[in-house]
Amino acid sequence: MAHTKLHRIKSISEFHRLRGLPKPAHPLISVVTTDDFTKLPDQIAMNVVFDFYFIALKRMKGVKYKYGQLHYDFEDDGILFFMSPNQLLELEIVEEENPGKQSGWMLLIHPDFIWNTPLAKTIKQYDFFDYSVNEALILSEKEEITLNSIIQTIRQEYHSNIDKFSKQIIISHIETLFSYSERFYSRQFITREKANHQILERLEKLLTDYFNSDDLAIRGLPSVQYVSEALNVSPSYLGSLLREISGQNTQQHIHDKLIEKAKEKLSTTNLSVSEIAYELGFEHSQSFSKLFKAKTNASPLEFRQSFN
Repeated sequence: MAHTKLHRIKSISEFHRLRGLPKPAHPLISVVTTDDFTKLPDQIAMNVVFDFYFIALKRMKGVKYKYGQLHYDFEDDGILFFMSPNQLLELEIVEEENPGKQSGWMLLIHPDFIWNTPLAKTIKQYDFFDYSVNEALILSEKEEITLNSIIQTIRQEYHSNIDKFSKQIIISHIETLFSYSERFYSRQFITREKANHQILERLEKLLTDYFNSDDLAIRGLPSVQYVSEALNVSPSYLGSLLREISGQNTQQHIHDKLIEKAKEKLSTTNLSVSEIAYELGFEHSQSFSKLFKAKTNASPLEFRQSFN
């Protein structure tokens, strides 16, 4: 994959042309189903960047894909994933034994289609656009039917006579699709409770080890990016998962562990507040004191004095 050529697809029309599809009925939005394709891509490996939003639901019996270092099997479940413009999709067909019937669809939305609409702002609030593909949504049969119905309605609308109502109607259906996707992701966090709590346990150990390290003063505070990479999940997915499990995001978990360590040092050592701040990775003790008071409603000195 390291030497695979990068393909940048700038328009929906270009995507249609590259996949041998007819010209799109609308230049800024398109629904493509697997029935529209006669075969899989010619390349067994490719790196692709789209200049438009790319939402796909796929079920491909006998075909496995590789995204980065992870293998993904589309055989048993419908897999839904989301990509924003300029995100890199690394794709490699690693197995194709007696491939069966493919099913699914792709919804392509150019940013110009939602320009100057409320969705142009709210679309940035959907965390699943920043999830990795290996963090895709695995749909139940009932959920898949629900989304398929919305997609079919979108396709029918832009294939009909375009009038002044069409765009808003399509956008409302896209918003409904996103709302259902949020609901289904919430369900997935719950149904995968064991795996998710294992991530939480690994997070706790990671932060404990980090704040107990001898070189914490040099390394500084752990970032959300550092933590997510160490846990092998995307920052957005980790934040969503933690909020679902504990009601707190990743940064709040980091701060909680930090305050826990600070309380330990304040209550068991004679180090000054400035020395403790330095040992915990703060460049300025004022920043440490401000965070400590925000979290505990007491200054570091007030907390220490409460033990005397």
